[in-house]
Amino acid sequence: MTDDREIRQTLASALVEAAKSDDRIVVLDADLMSCHATKCFKEAFPDRFFNVGIAEQNLIGMAAGMATMGKIPFAYSFAPFATRRCYDQIFISVAYSGLNVKIIGSEPGVAAEANGGTHMPFEDMALMRAVPKMICFEPTDATMMQKALPQIIDHDGAVYVRMFRKKAAKIYDESLDFKLGKANMLADGDDVTLVASGIMVERALQAAEALHADGFSARVLNMHTWKPVDVDALRAAAERTGAIVTCENHNIYGGLGSAVAEVIVREHPVPMRLVGIKDEFGQVGKNAYLSEVYGITAKDVYEAAKDVISVK
Repeated sequence: MTDDREIRQTLASALVEAAKSDDRIVVLDADLMSCHATKCFKEAFPDRFFNVGIAEQNLIGMAAGMATMGKIPFAYSFAPFATRRCYDQIFISVAYSGLNVKIIGSEPGVAAEANGGTHMPFEDMALMRAVPKMICFEPTDATMMQKALPQIIDHDGAVYVRMFRKKAAKIYDESLDFKLGKANMLADGDDVTLVASGIMVERALQAAEALHADGFSARVLNMHTWKPVDVDALRAAAERTGAIVTCENHNIYGGLGSAVAEVIVREHPVPMRLVGIKDEFGQVGKNAYLSEVYGITAKDVYEAAKDVISVK
């Protein structure tokens, strides 16, 4: 089922509400106000909204400067431009300096669709995971984004949010017990663990249903925080199911699969398969088409699970 709320609108509206009682919150946008639904923040707090234009290095530099003055800046751009275009500014001006800046990178992976390869980030989380002390988070739906925002604001340090802009599959309701850095288990099972994030969570659940029809049971973990990754949840899953499949809308090099493998090889080695982009550039196309091309459909998750179960 598709959510009735866009993630971008949910975040922007939640920032407006939070800013009413916290005058430290400011928003900076790289000339993408309509894309990010930040107009509502500009209208509510015109003196706390800054459109820096298509100048992402300045975006991060200004955000860092505001953070030195006690502000909590939320700096928005498309994910490739919020990360790789201004990586040195993020690394030195924000992270190395220990500043409290929140970076919002939108349209992750195949979600960039018609914007094509130049705008299609398969590497953003790999880059941000390599920045010391950086929190790396990918919300699954609007409810999770809303639940996460207070914790993102309260965290004293840099956070990268990999945000699907529009209406995602609705996975959660208001009963969601959310904590940054702690995975949510959506299904339990004994034969394999599917570790997923973002748009891949729905596909992992669909694969789990197909596996159930074949007589197998799959544990499904929503690993929304890629850094710090939930070591306890992964260790428990490896011990219980003895096989793991990671599912990501991102390059498998340096992404979620890498983050999970780094834990599993140390804590409890088990067979693994990685479903994700395999060292490719992006291209123009719809989400469904690109997912087929790059092998990140629910069927791909199902087949990887069957394969890893067979070699346990």
